[in-house]
Amino acid sequence: MDIEMDTLIPNQSVHTTLNAIFVSLELSRSTWLVTSLLPGGNDKMSRHTLHAGDLNGLHQRLDKLSAKAKEQCNKVLPIVSIQEAGLDGFWIHRALLKTGVESHVVDAASIATPRRFRRAKTDRLDGETLLRALLAHKRGEPRVCSMVVPPSPEEEDRRRISRERRGLIAERIRLVNRIKGLLFSQGVAGFEPLKRDRRKRFEEVATGDGRPLPNRLSDEIVRAFDRLELLLEQIKAVEADRDQEIAAAKTAESIPVGIARLMTLKGVGPEFAEILWSEGLFRDFANRRQLASYAGLTPTPWQSGSISHEQGVSKSGNPRLRTIMVQLAWFWLLHQPGSALARWFKERVALEGGRRRKPAIVALARKLLVALWKFVKDGVVIEGAIIKSL
Repeated sequence: MDIEMDTLIPNQSVHTTLNAIFVSLELSRSTWLVTSLLPGGNDKMSRHTLHAGDLNGLHQRLDKLSAKAKEQCNKVLPIVSIQEAGLDGFWIHRALLKTGVESHVVDAASIATPRRFRRAKTDRLDGETLLRALLAHKRGEPRVCSMVVPPSPEEEDRRRISRERRGLIAERIRLVNRIKGLLFSQGVAGFEPLKRDRRKRFEEVATGDGRPLPNRLSDEIVRAFDRLELLLEQIKAVEADRDQEIAAAKTAESIPVGIARLMTLKGVGPEFAEILWSEGLFRDFANRRQLASYAGLTPTPWQSGSISHEQGVSKSGNPRLRTIMVQLAWFWLLHQPGSALARWFKERVALEGGRRRKPAIVALARKLLVALWKFVKDGVVIEGAIIKSL
């Protein structure tokens, strides 16, 4: 197949009065599919395939589209592009912005799809769907899709500390469970691989029937100890970087000051503060509903005729922020029992006879997130909260 071939999508005429060049980018590891729509003419979508990563080829394609539109309309038209948030991150979006292209990044899961029959999926159809969603968005149609607000390179890089630590902790848990499982299969219970004298105690381990551990099994566990110790060192390094940034934030008049402010609340440690700030609270939100929606903590109603009930939270948005908020809500009850939010939780659970604690804790997480946002943004102290000195 000729990778540079242009084709027209037949019988897909789209009429629009928006005076711009619309482009969608369907990105994969091997190819980029550029679907475009020019104003005037027959209003048919055209598509062009590039090798993945060919940014110069993309710029050349956009220049050709701009020149063609100028011939048809006798004026230079702006270019509006759309791409899905995914594996490629935001570097293409930033490259397009530098050249004056109005670039949008969309949450692919927010685009409506037909449910009447099994949906066909190809890059060609996906590119067309993206373009139609972009047109509807620019026409001002509500709820047609959810556009992502890309973070700055600095904000994106700040997330790496908490996300890397989360990955290292998960890997440590898997490795510790693996070691315990191997030993338990030989009748050895109660061995804790995370204790510092792990190797000394391992030399004294024998099977449940009194035999020494088999040689190959013993060698496998020793190599697992090597990987575990490397993980522990890496976790210490990541936490040291986190603590260093937090210490600098106490005196610096910059965005990370929000982390130091969060840590003044009893029950909020450096890890909670780092994740809360880097995953959500550094952003600007218009109102509390927008904040709760970003964390996926908004309720999802189900109403049809006389039927009306809640389906739980939407679980859209940032899953890391949502998870840490639920964890923090439990810690809040432990460390801030006299606060207004903790009293509200206890009263709500008491009304249910002590039941339905899980829905109540999610509701508390939503209220607490809004309260923390107001505390960081405007300095509004949470009613009854204990402030500690750092």
